Amino acid sequence: MVKAAPVESIYAGTVHPGKYLVLVSGDTASVDEAISAGVSVSASSLIDSVFLPDIHPSVAAAVIGDSSVALVGNEALGIVESNSVAAVLDAADAGIKAANVELSGVRLADGLGGKGYLLFSGSLAEVEAATEAASERLEPHGTSIRSDVIAQLHEDVADNLRQDLTFLRRVVSRGRAD
Repeated sequence: MVKAAPVESIYAGTVHPGKYLVLVSGDTASVDEAISAGVSVSASSLIDSVFLPDIHPSVAAAVIGDSSVALVGNEALGIVESNSVAAVLDAADAGIKAANVELSGVRLADGLGGKGYLLFSGSLAEVEAATEAASERLEPHGTSIRSDVIAQLHEDVADNLRQDLTFLRRVVSRGRAD
């Protein structure tokens, strides 16, 4: 893919369970050409792909880890999960563009059995709209979809999620501190 067009590789490597993930960025034409090359080479082993020519900055920041979990107690929380990383990124982009919400977190593949999930926060009506748009965007990927909206997030849960979206890391670090 990176030989087919001048793109910058964000991530390339194995993810659980034994899947290989490649994320690239760059100008629209170059990324389109690189994806075409990757799809051609991967043939029947390709699980899913997505091309986001106008990706929302919040999604790009979440993918490379430049975002913090912006959760506030008493706000609504939308959760969307899929068994395809490409579908989660597509859903995150659709949801954040469809409603006035914060993309409060994106977790991709590692430690999730190859799955991914995203979190939207904001007012209940906006979170419902974002979650619905994200779920609809998952359908063409043919992946399993789970989504839910928590109408009013308890402050203790918001604080827990702000600490770290990786459960085991939180438990281990808390156990050491006590």
